[in-house]
Amino acid sequence: MTGMDMPQLTDRTALQRNRARAQPDALFLHEAVADELQERLIEVNRTFHSIAIVTGFPDFWAEKYPNATIVPDDETLNLQGGGHDLILHTLCLHWANDPVGQLVQSRHALKPDGLLLCTFFGGQTLHELRSCLAEAEVAVTGGLSPRIAPMGEIRDLGGLLQRAGFALPVADSIPLTASYANAFHLMHDLRKMGENNALNDRSKKPTLRNVLTEAASIYADNFINDDNRVDATFEIIALTGWAPSDTQPKALRPGSAKTRLANALNTNETSLNGSKD
Repeated sequence: MTGMDMPQLTDRTALQRNRARAQPDALFLHEAVADELQERLIEVNRTFHSIAIVTGFPDFWAEKYPNATIVPDDETLNLQGGGHDLILHTLCLHWANDPVGQLVQSRHALKPDGLLLCTFFGGQTLHELRSCLAEAEVAVTGGLSPRIAPMGEIRDLGGLLQRAGFALPVADSIPLTASYANAFHLMHDLRKMGENNALNDRSKKPTLRNVLTEAASIYADNFINDDNRVDATFEIIALTGWAPSDTQPKALRPGSAKTRLANALNTNETSLNGSKD
């Protein structure tokens, strides 16, 4: 399937407009991801000399990594083939029309044994708001329109790295909870984050005030916390993969072991028919 044939999930013009309205004081999720990535890089214990960052928020990430090459998360990434030993793909894959294509391009831009760390929003993100908006819209209008981008579940996302040709793939999730005075404050914060609705099939008409009021009421009834505020879940998915290299550890061929497990455990080995060897 070519880029022209691929379904366009995201309205890129609307996405860029939303991001242009984002305010630095609302980018706390990027701060959390930056801290998480730094911890993971410390654990890797390797010095990287040619870093590229794929992001929709270049000013924020350029400040964190002043020597990195910063590229936008366009459908075609402006990355040099084999030019980097580390790529950070930061909180933007959930808006990609072709997420596997983004990962494939990232792999081609890595040197052998180069590292990709990719973070984006997972399926539990804003599940409270999504359910409340859906219930409210059905109750008020009798219909339902796309409002929040569909986000993958962790059980399905690990295979993306393998499909993209990465070695040693790992997928894990980082749950974060934020609290707000009410659902209106949450929706206002999403706008300040640049993460409001940019779906291609979204309704172009303003949401009815009655729908928002009903959603806020449902939210308060179901997701209030002990501080009399409402909780909002953000699930960050982290994908870790390495560009293939001959120097990487590889699994042994089945049957090639030279030591019996029973000997290592100092126990008797029992065959399937119940006899002992």
